[in-house]
Amino acid sequence: MAYDFDTFVERRASGSEKWRQFDHDVLPMWIADMDFKAPDAVIAALRGRVEHGIFGYHFDEPALRDNLIERLRLRHAITINPDEIVFIPGLVTALNFVSHLIGVPGDGVLTLTPIYPPFLKAPKHQQRIVQTAPLAVTRDGQRLHYEIDFDALEAAVTPQTRLFMLCNPHNPVGRTFTRAELEGLSEFCLRHDLIVASDEIHCDLLYPGEQHISLASLSPEIANRCITLMAPSKTFNLPGLALGFAVVQNSDLLKRLRDHQTGMGSFVNALGYTAALAAYRDGQDWLDQAMRYLEQNRETAIRFIDEHMPDITTTRPQATYLLWLDCRAVSLPGDKSPYAHFLEQGRVALNDGAAFGEPGRGFVRLNYATSRDTVIQGLERMKSAYDALRVSAG
Repeated sequence: MAYDFDTFVERRASGSEKWRQFDHDVLPMWIADMDFKAPDAVIAALRGRVEHGIFGYHFDEPALRDNLIERLRLRHAITINPDEIVFIPGLVTALNFVSHLIGVPGDGVLTLTPIYPPFLKAPKHQQRIVQTAPLAVTRDGQRLHYEIDFDALEAAVTPQTRLFMLCNPHNPVGRTFTRAELEGLSEFCLRHDLIVASDEIHCDLLYPGEQHISLASLSPEIANRCITLMAPSKTFNLPGLALGFAVVQNSDLLKRLRDHQTGMGSFVNALGYTAALAAYRDGQDWLDQAMRYLEQNRETAIRFIDEHMPDITTTRPQATYLLWLDCRAVSLPGDKSPYAHFLEQGRVALNDGAAFGEPGRGFVRLNYATSRDTVIQGLERMKSAYDALRVSAG
């Protein structure tokens, strides 16, 4: 069937954090969820589960576990046993769990910046020291390209570093790291005796010609050090149902994670299991159509910015639906951030790049997973705020 991604769905009355965070005249293009209805198969499965009418404890879903084992084998070259999957209520919860499990208070957690803000917050919540290595960035015309800077990693790691947190595909820069980069990262982590939490939540949101490689697929040695984190939430627009999963092949790490989860009483709800199984089993056609639509949105946004806001440079994401915008060449008044300027003058809400670490200052992140008309409306608002600066400067 053909899915309709053009029709705008009103979300303000739905409890949506994305749409209620700001005033009613602000267009939200920030938090990473889509303005698209979930696949019909998911909605039907949830309707059937609700009509059953009983919502008792639901701690596991063997059919989902079996589906994921096959999916991991076919798509990610990871072969595991059923008990090596741990269901968790979201990836942010998992980042906090892993930060707590690895090392002791005062130990270091290393990551690559700019980075999804919970990577910087979760270790601090567990009294760990955040250590950062900036990605290397180059510019080709109005395109930005990021790569792993191994010299920066070597400069940042210390004898106290215990955990490395990877985001692949990377949020916010949209990279799908190459096999060569990941092999270099594997060698680095093995040499420095690091455990790896690999957030791969965007691994299914790939554009044509791109490939996702799971770090744990490279060798048994690195798989033994990996806690691979995935979820259907970004892929099928289900974040409010709070289901993710960790793949852990190291028996000691697996036991520690399960024990900590039990101690915290942090489990997935019944509707999350229902939605995840339906999405993975029957949602691929929806995803294929959504990715074609998102690719067109990506190109629409890039062309518009290139033509109408030439002082702004952008990434061209290989995955995700998030565009990373460098606004440092835009002359802003005083010390105002581009986030504040576009919000106040354009009434469009983006993510402030400063929240993604020091290399994100002067940047904003734009979520284009919405109807094309809404994307264009948001860009027009940004252009209005951008043009006002040029007029005042002139």
